[in-house]
Amino acid sequence: MGQLFSWFSRAPAKSRLASKDLEGVAQYIASGKCRNIVIMCGAGVYFSFDYGAGEVQCAEYQLKSGISRAAGIPDFRSQDGSRIHETNILRESNVNVPRPQDIFTLSYFKKNPKPFYQVVSHLYGGAYRPTLTHSFIRLLETKRVLNACWSQNVDDLERLAGVSSWRLIQAHGSLDSQRCTTCNAKLDDRAMKRAVAAGEVPICQKRGCKGFVKPDVVFFGETLPLKFWLNLPFMKRADLLIVVGTSLAVPPFAFLADMVPKSCPRVVFNKESVWGIGGRENDVQVLGDCDETVRRLAQLIGGNWEAELDALWRETEHHVYRYKNNVTL
Repeated sequence: MGQLFSWFSRAPAKSRLASKDLEGVAQYIASGKCRNIVIMCGAGVYFSFDYGAGEVQCAEYQLKSGISRAAGIPDFRSQDGSRIHETNILRESNVNVPRPQDIFTLSYFKKNPKPFYQVVSHLYGGAYRPTLTHSFIRLLETKRVLNACWSQNVDDLERLAGVSSWRLIQAHGSLDSQRCTTCNAKLDDRAMKRAVAAGEVPICQKRGCKGFVKPDVVFFGETLPLKFWLNLPFMKRADLLIVVGTSLAVPPFAFLADMVPKSCPRVVFNKESVWGIGGRENDVQVLGDCDETVRRLAQLIGGNWEAELDALWRETEHHVYRYKNNVTL
């Protein structure tokens, strides 16, 4: 009976953070006690998933500000931040579809891919640089404390900032590659660029196929990449979770935040509060501009962190996207 009483009356675990603010996070990182930092970063426009009939299906687009917006990458947000059907890009593209979401629906794409490429053609030809936040993720890797970066972005800016491919899990795929929807054969990047720049639908070059080519991004009707599911068990290794530029409104990506150990501090860098983060002893929300927040964090950690952050960001100056990888979905 005494043991049972002792178990129920056990004091809650001591917080790993000296204070529940950015200063506390900085002290924790500087202490060297966290060696497996996990990043979850958001996108400008991304997919919302419903579960039904044993498969994952997209239900709608959620419109939130992600870390790539600061890079100047356009999304499908309207001026007042409303839904996809009111966005300027779709109007300017002169796209005629039964429903706006059909543009990003796999079944519709296989029948008529032209509306998708009408929209994409407005976005190709841009030149985009990773933000300071992207470089901060790279800095964590150079410090050998980054376990993984889970991204909702398809713009590939994390990789362009220097984050290793094997540490990057792109939940919604990437515009960095493309393949045929009929035979699954990959299409050469140059052929893809030429077709899109000319306003044409990319066609498979495999002899006798002539299927439509689609970027390797997750459309309505598609499941998430295998890499996403295979890496889920590694969330248990996290000793610090940083959620940056996302409101965690989209499952199954949002579920990742609940998969880290309860003792793991969960920190949010976002312009708005994130529902679901705040109930644990080690939860912290730092509201504001992401780039400003990571710079301040680097300053608080001390040492050469800020100087190294600036150096890594300067390296991205000439790393720009042209003709592809320049739209946040």
